[in-house]
Amino acid sequence: MLLFVLLGFAAVAAPAFVALNWVVNSTVIQLGTLFAEKQVLYDRHRGLEALLREVSLAETLAGSQAIRDWALDESNLALKQRGIAELEHYRQSFADHSYFFVIDQSGNYYFNDAANGYAGDQLRYAVSPGNPRDAWYFSTKALGEGCHLNVDNDANLRVTKVWMNCVIREGRHVLGVLGTGIDLSAFIQEVVNIPQVGVTSMFVDRQGQVQAHRDENLVNLASLSSDMRDKRTVYSLVDTPADQETLQQLMTSVAAGGALARSAFVSVGGQQTLVGVGYLDKLGWFNVTLMDLDAIIDRRLFLPIGLLLLAVMVLVAVLLMLVFKRAVLDRVAALEGVVRSARQGDYRPAIGMGSGQQDEIGRLAASFTEMAAAVDDNTRLLEARVRERTSALEQLAFKDGQTGILNRRGFIAAHAEVVVSAGYGLLLVDIDRFKSINDRYGHAAGDAVVLEVARRISAAIRSGDRCARWGGDEFIVLLPQCTPEQLRTIAARVMAAIDERPIGLDKEDGSIVTSVSVGACLADAGDSLDVATDMADTALYMAKSQGRNMVVVFDADLMVSARNAKD
Repeated sequence: MLLFVLLGFAAVAAPAFVALNWVVNSTVIQLGTLFAEKQVLYDRHRGLEALLREVSLAETLAGSQAIRDWALDESNLALKQRGIAELEHYRQSFADHSYFFVIDQSGNYYFNDAANGYAGDQLRYAVSPGNPRDAWYFSTKALGEGCHLNVDNDANLRVTKVWMNCVIREGRHVLGVLGTGIDLSAFIQEVVNIPQVGVTSMFVDRQGQVQAHRDENLVNLASLSSDMRDKRTVYSLVDTPADQETLQQLMTSVAAGGALARSAFVSVGGQQTLVGVGYLDKLGWFNVTLMDLDAIIDRRLFLPIGLLLLAVMVLVAVLLMLVFKRAVLDRVAALEGVVRSARQGDYRPAIGMGSGQQDEIGRLAASFTEMAAAVDDNTRLLEARVRERTSALEQLAFKDGQTGILNRRGFIAAHAEVVVSAGYGLLLVDIDRFKSINDRYGHAAGDAVVLEVARRISAAIRSGDRCARWGGDEFIVLLPQCTPEQLRTIAARVMAAIDERPIGLDKEDGSIVTSVSVGACLADAGDSLDVATDMADTALYMAKSQGRNMVVVFDADLMVSARNAKD
């Protein structure tokens, strides 16, 4: 009987071993693949969190009218002072507390660092097409409008940073390039140098060149101007051309938006390695994670199952097969189904498994339940943080940092939301002789005047009206569903709010009596913002030319008068 049992067990031992091996390998691969894709999403979130805020700030600065005016007329001292003040204001918000600005017309390179070491002397040098060290600028200039990332060793300034290079254009004409940077060593320490057993994270650009890696020898410095034959690419880390093709397909897939993360097995150093790829769409980088599954998932965890088989071998073959099927295979298959659901992003089956029996598979299921619950909680937490960050960035992008009212971008968005079927009103409000206030009392007093004028305008208009800062000392007010009488009433109320009392300063400077000139117009249903602002600007021009501190409403006679005055 013992011999019969042994022969019966031998008959089923081989296929049972093969089946168990397949289940274990399948579970390991699926768990590893799930871990790889979640790791990629985690690295993607860390990369976006570290860089997106800086890119958004740099984009906002690049859209500043003060910067554009200075770039168009660099020799104008007033515009230069306003532009430098704008750069210094944003420098305090950048994580690195530094900035650079290259004006294309002259090639002048302006810079200041966290220590404010170049205050009053921001002009450092002039870029030249003949200088190889300045190749980054001309490469960036040739790119489209917007911000582009580049890891660069600036030999002139003796710093190595991840630079955010924002191209400023006026139509097809390039006005210049500005941006900021994050110290490369700090960036690597924060994002890619977190110690994880069996996990290597890196960031690469669209050409596969390594931009951030814990091994700085792999980082391709000055990537915008480097030779594309440089061997420091992610493709050089895999062993065969087939693996390079697999990696290229993963990068193409995530860049096309098919999925947030993709994974596959490739050979690295002669060892099968799971590679996960995600795409940081707002930055133009890929985050690539290489994972050694043998180091991450210890296969010895499955040893109790083998010992269980050995113990059951003492029993009859039939009983062994029935017990093994019910105690092991069915439950492992169920666990595999749960893993498959979790891989597709549905964690409810895993969380609902409960503890079950307290044997090896039960403990494995309980461990997976705990892991699924932790992953689900972390995913929800990450999503909540992303929503918070997105909301904060939207506030930063659409609000004026000094006054708290809408900026130009926010006003354009508000105008697009207004129902204009019944027409709408527009006011352009300009502070009279604002430059003399800055010259006499200083820019701090000028800032106080701008802030108080913004507050008074906001208090004087209706609850549904929208006020925004249109320029340095110019404000714009949108009046939805406005009649001619309401237009004149609200414009007069704004004038009265400014004139009612002086604007108080500190104890030494006392107060300032100021006034505003207002250009008003009533736009027809469907009129664009450009048409409306042109009419209001014409009225404002007439108000200032006739002595300031008055309201002028645009009409056909005023348009003819304005043309004659300008001629």
